[in-house]
Amino acid sequence: MASPTEEPDSALSRMPRQRLYEQIVQQLLRHVETRGLAPGDRLPPERDLAATLGVSRASISQALVALEVLGVVSVRHGDGAMLLDRRSEHQVLTALRSHQARLPEVIDARAAMEGTLARLAAVRRTDADLAAIDAALDKMEADIDAGARGVDGDKAFHAAITAAGHSPLLARLMAEISELIRETRLESLAQPGRPRESLAAHRRITEAIRAGDADGARVAMEDHIALVSDVALNREHDPGPHPEED
Repeated sequence: MASPTEEPDSALSRMPRQRLYEQIVQQLLRHVETRGLAPGDRLPPERDLAATLGVSRASISQALVALEVLGVVSVRHGDGAMLLDRRSEHQVLTALRSHQARLPEVIDARAAMEGTLARLAAVRRTDADLAAIDAALDKMEADIDAGARGVDGDKAFHAAITAAGHSPLLARLMAEISELIRETRLESLAQPGRPRESLAAHRRITEAIRAGDADGARVAMEDHIALVSDVALNREHDPGPHPEED
């Protein structure tokens, strides 16, 4: 039986270790509170927030994406972050930890279902399906060229692959986890350089589907999902300097 002196250490060991982005999320929420910001108000630019809080812009961006995933803020290229909802620190941190805990299952589901859908698409796709896939690629590229993250084009691409698989049951299952996929999409595309890497991966998937290479399409999709997994599941680390920082 543990001695009384061991109990505090045991209790501490069971407490979740706070990640860097969680600490910055807390600081951002306190900034919102002290400034009296309300839904619809805009937060200061990332550079100003970084200077105020004494952290890197990349860390601020990471924390804002965490808040965006939860629907607390909306982040749009050129417009900065707008407050959508005010919640307590406890509510936000509880939701973030729940999100982090379920990420491995979401990634597993995506790899299994989207890999299969890409394989089926290589065999079943129609000319109309290929046109929809190409349109999604063009949309994502145009968005990235304009300086944004390509989120809508990314969503359209994966939806087009799902449609090209012509599997109603898999399509329904994908719809069931669509909101969870949105969370990983936001996190992945917020990483510096990630949008163009994702676009390149999408092109490899498309080439395999167009060529009717079922195994190649599946592998290309699974490699793409693995890249998303690597980003999302390692978010507790400081992302380091942002390439745009001085």
